[in-house]
Amino acid sequence: MKNIFVPSKGEYVKGKRPQVDCILCAIVQSDPQVTNLEVFRSKNFVVAVNLYPYNPGHLMIFPAQHLEEIEELSLSAVKELHQLTVVALKILREIYQPHGFNLGYNLGRGSGASINHLHLHLVPRYENELSFIDVLSGSKVIVEDPQETMKKLKEGFKKYTPELLGE
Repeated sequence: MKNIFVPSKGEYVKGKRPQVDCILCAIVQSDPQVTNLEVFRSKNFVVAVNLYPYNPGHLMIFPAQHLEEIEELSLSAVKELHQLTVVALKILREIYQPHGFNLGYNLGRGSGASINHLHLHLVPRYENELSFIDVLSGSKVIVEDPQETMKKLKEGFKKYTPELLGE
């Protein structure tokens, strides 16, 4: 029988968070106070596994520089972000064979954003992914620990590093 990882976001939602100004900036700086699930770093962006994933393979892509608004990105950064997104989707398809994806930003407090640092979510989605536990308990059962996800995706990004670096 496989272990089932059930992430608990309860403490995080209640405000118990690492004592850092910005969690994503702390990841960029490799601050030991935060769990770092980074899988790839490009010139201007970091790709990391979400610590509280909706599904295995749930990634976030965020600028290494602290930015809060998408309009702050230069045109070259937008191009780099799009290239990272395309490669990340390719890797997620190879590793997890999802039926689809949700891609999106939560911009501003009214959107439900819990981190004031621009970040793009890439969430693999599957047909019939709801289970009775999801429905009855309001919980989400994740069948893979984010640390294991990180290991798999690091290998995937190594395969595509030349493409990402324009080689």
